[in-house]
Amino acid sequence: MTAGPDDWRPTAALAEIQLRAELLARARAYFAAEQVLEVDTPVLGRAGVTDVQLASIEARVGGQPAPCFLQTSPEYAMKRLLAAGAPDIYQVCKAFRDAERGRHHNPEFTLIEWYRHGYDADDLMDDVQALLAVLVGTERLGPVERIAYAALLQRELGVDPYRTPVETLAAVARARLGEIAMGTEAGRDPWLDLLMGAVIGPALGRDHLVFVHSYPASQAALARRQPGDPPTAARFEAYLAGIELCNGFHELSDPVEQRQRFAADAAERERLGLAPRAPDERLLAALAAGLPDCAGVALGFDRVLMLAAGAASIDEVLTFPIERA
Repeated sequence: MTAGPDDWRPTAALAEIQLRAELLARARAYFAAEQVLEVDTPVLGRAGVTDVQLASIEARVGGQPAPCFLQTSPEYAMKRLLAAGAPDIYQVCKAFRDAERGRHHNPEFTLIEWYRHGYDADDLMDDVQALLAVLVGTERLGPVERIAYAALLQRELGVDPYRTPVETLAAVARARLGEIAMGTEAGRDPWLDLLMGAVIGPALGRDHLVFVHSYPASQAALARRQPGDPPTAARFEAYLAGIELCNGFHELSDPVEQRQRFAADAAERERLGLAPRAPDERLLAALAAGLPDCAGVALGFDRVLMLAAGAASIDEVLTFPIERA
């Protein structure tokens, strides 16, 4: 790619660069007051993520028998610290996800991720709300709303995520978005993800913070499953001004169930023709040693900075997005 005459310049103005520093200082002050320990874990790891929704970036490292991966989040390493006896912990770090570029996306981005002992998803939503109030102001959060995933889809689209036929979900999506190449044979979750990500999410939380919780158990990722009919996941996301800000879990601590989920991911990756990803055996060993009861969340700091700065694009708050990196 040929660089233009001004491609050496940052895309963020000095005011946004200064605001980034200010908000990071506020975040660190918040965690210091809460007695949460700041930690540092590797950005480069030996295991890629198995989740079919995420794409790890491979990195060749001299002297290593296999490729390493730039981490999509510090989750696995931070859980290893917790299993080794760490107290409540957080970190500010770079994370990397391939094939993600857009108004709210850059392949390299900044996360604030933290874990609290003895918290469940409700407690952690309180914690996220408190930190966001410090970063963007209480007034910006408005009357904070918490709504279950199923109730949200019923309210916004008139569909039941568990019982509405996949063909109907597809018809609703096409009516809102136009023709879509995906077929109904893809199954229920891809259509639900599309409706949530492309239809509901961008219109959610326009004037107040919204927490969406109790996702379908099939979308639990690394969260615990909650009993019920149907069962749900102890997982939440937060939205403000149509932007997804975070993803939080009451963390799964059972190594047997985690291995089963990794195996299910592997089968789905094979079905979709995606590159295989071996499970992280060090994480599984840490879970077997004993992960304490905890909840954790990853907050997209660049997106929070966008809201604080009134920016329309992530490029406005990054010094050098991928095209200028």
